[in-house]
Amino acid sequence: MSVGEMLAATVPMARTLNLEFVETTAERAVVRLPDQPDFHNHVGGPHAGAMFTLAESASGAIVIAAFGDQMSRAVPLAVKAEIGYKKLAMGEVTATATLGRPIADVVAELDAGERPEFPVKIAIQRADGAVTGEMTIVWTLRPSA
Repeated sequence: MSVGEMLAATVPMARTLNLEFVETTAERAVVRLPDQPDFHNHVGGPHAGAMFTLAESASGAIVIAAFGDQMSRAVPLAVKAEIGYKKLAMGEVTATATLGRPIADVVAELDAGERPEFPVKIAIQRADGAVTGEMTIVWTLRPSA
């Protein structure tokens, strides 16, 4: 089962919004929100909450892809998030997430008994390529024991 399939199966909001996990690697995650009138805002584009969920889902996908091998000893948790809406989003939108720290550095902190934190940066784009929003989510790997 791919990371995208796993998230779609275990995260109800991903299913509700019909998110499409286009690419999921330890370097990059790309998730698409189809244009769906049920999730439009007052101007006919995707609702801000749907775009937040899209970006958060892309960040979760890259975290699982990058740190899936650490799940037996740590739980990934979002610590905080900040989003900026830059341009009007209309139609289908896509979120692209990238890690803000090297995987090896985060794992080294976990190995040292620390609770590492790391940012994931997400760009939300319209089909024409215009960036409509930018989000940063700080994640942690909380040791299980």
